[in-house]
Amino acid sequence: MKLYGYFRSSASYRVRIALNLKGLDYEQVSVHLVKNGGEQFADTYRALNSDALVPALVDEQGGEEVTLTQSLAMIEYLDEVYPEFALLPLLAADRAHVRALALSIACEIHPLNNLRVLKYLTGSLGLSEEQKNTWYKHWCESGLAAVETKLASDPRTGRYCFGDEPGLADCFLIPQIANAQRFQCDLSAMPVMMGIYASCLQLPAFIRALPANQADAE
Repeated sequence: MKLYGYFRSSASYRVRIALNLKGLDYEQVSVHLVKNGGEQFADTYRALNSDALVPALVDEQGGEEVTLTQSLAMIEYLDEVYPEFALLPLLAADRAHVRALALSIACEIHPLNNLRVLKYLTGSLGLSEEQKNTWYKHWCESGLAAVETKLASDPRTGRYCFGDEPGLADCFLIPQIANAQRFQCDLSAMPVMMGIYASCLQLPAFIRALPANQADAE
């Protein structure tokens, strides 16, 4: 199994966590998003992922290679094909709840803070670094505040996003918090979320997935 990604990519980070939680062996292939004009734009990588985004996951099933894009699709694939240590709960309503938490991050926060969006703001639109960072903080802080409300108000929240075992929602939450901290977002009013973050960072699967612990880290 090969994971094409970038150490700082939060989407790649999500999949690393999921692979680690499941105890799966995988080879990491670095796709540097900045060097050489962005290695994600190379024809060889676009053949794997026409969106020119990371990550891409290549797995072998039945003698054939399966190539996947989009982190949520990858993680759900892993949960179906490698069911040991399930990342989604048993009941349909609970699975929908966990997916909703993950999608609040993947669809409502992350796209507005993606590297290509930030580069467009400072490039084509001519925003300053300060204006770009203001944009980032606004969408990240307001989005995470909504996630905090969901977590704080739901009795299914435990040590982790759902109960007392880490799962799919935690795979999404932890990288987004890491990005928020890198941009110095104010997370002081989000104690439930930050408690989950602290719990996750005590686990080897999350520690191994940290951006700083990747071979291509700078």
